[in-house]
Amino acid sequence: MRLRDISLLAVVADQLSKYFIMRFCVLNNPVTLIKDYLYLTYIQNPGAAFGFMADTTATVRVPFFIVITVGAGLIVYAYQRFVPLDRKWTRAALGLIWGGAMGNFVDRIFYKKVVDFIDVRFHGHQWFPYVFNVADSCITVGITILILSSLLEKPAQSARADN
Repeated sequence: MRLRDISLLAVVADQLSKYFIMRFCVLNNPVTLIKDYLYLTYIQNPGAAFGFMADTTATVRVPFFIVITVGAGLIVYAYQRFVPLDRKWTRAALGLIWGGAMGNFVDRIFYKKVVDFIDVRFHGHQWFPYVFNVADSCITVGITILILSSLLEKPAQSARADN
């Protein structure tokens, strides 16, 4: 699977999940999936991870995140051009990272906020001090795979990728 296919799949999964959450859940009203462990809590996060820049006005925050997303996208694109095709895990990781970034980017463009809804707890204690979404999960899994693949994959012998 190519980087753009993985990225597109991540964006579609993220946006579909957010569509259903916005359509069927009430803002700030947790729905219990697994008592004491997993909830759907629809929130609108104006900031980034851990509420970074949440209190900044939209006229500053939105352009900032657009520039950061475009810059990160250019870095991912440039990096993947030099990743050999046989480094499948590295390429998949980059696809997940880019797809996750684009999923949240779509929210920032259309809503000026990011829709979050995955609320993991352990007997009343939240996993992180925020609720997250499919895009955040793709980014986290992608970074984890990227780190593991850099440690575990053998150096490639093939030519650079042509995506």
